[in-house]
Amino acid sequence: METGVTQVQFEAGWQSILAPEMEKPYFQKLQAFLDAEAGAGKTIYPPVTDCYAAFEAAALRDVRVVILGQDPYHGEGQAHGLSFSVRKGVKLPPSLRNIYKELESDLGFAPASHGCLTHWAEQGVLLLNTSLSVEEAKAGSHAKKGWAPFTDAAIKGLSETREHLVFILWGAHAQKKLELIDESKHLVLMSAHPSPLSARRGFFGSAPFSKTNAYLREHGLKEIDWQIS
Repeated sequence: METGVTQVQFEAGWQSILAPEMEKPYFQKLQAFLDAEAGAGKTIYPPVTDCYAAFEAAALRDVRVVILGQDPYHGEGQAHGLSFSVRKGVKLPPSLRNIYKELESDLGFAPASHGCLTHWAEQGVLLLNTSLSVEEAKAGSHAKKGWAPFTDAAIKGLSETREHLVFILWGAHAQKKLELIDESKHLVLMSAHPSPLSARRGFFGSAPFSKTNAYLREHGLKEIDWQIS
């Protein structure tokens, strides 16, 4: 069974940044690894068709905000290619529950009954994980298999080709990507991760949603409608 990830066609902006990465040796090794894992009958999340959902949901020219996650969720039915998001009908993961709590505290929006964040993605919020696949029930299992330079290229490409973006970096892992971002052109918001293990150490009260909209407004850009109906 082949993963087929190298057959994906991105829109022109992402294609110019990501297609060259797919020709590099590290990505070919990643492809071979994913094919071997699938061939061995291992369950990989998200499904192959959702691996690049973040890029498909927001064309490069339309991105206004980047929320950086780490791994896809590794439970059945959870991951669908957008960081922190789960499809409707799937139980809300703890980190997303805390994101909703902060959203209510920050902007007054009551928590949604579901965890699907496509409404954000459709407005140009790039919900990007630094690894785009994971083995079932094994957090971090693909973290060192080649995704990092690929998603680094996406972050760096955004920083270089766009202006006045907001990069939201929650937790130490995401904050390691600060070196890829030109802070003279963009706003970077950093806090603790929304995980229950760390949310009370600086995530709660960080007001990322209102700060993002204030920055966009300041630069004459349309605000994000953060309310999930």
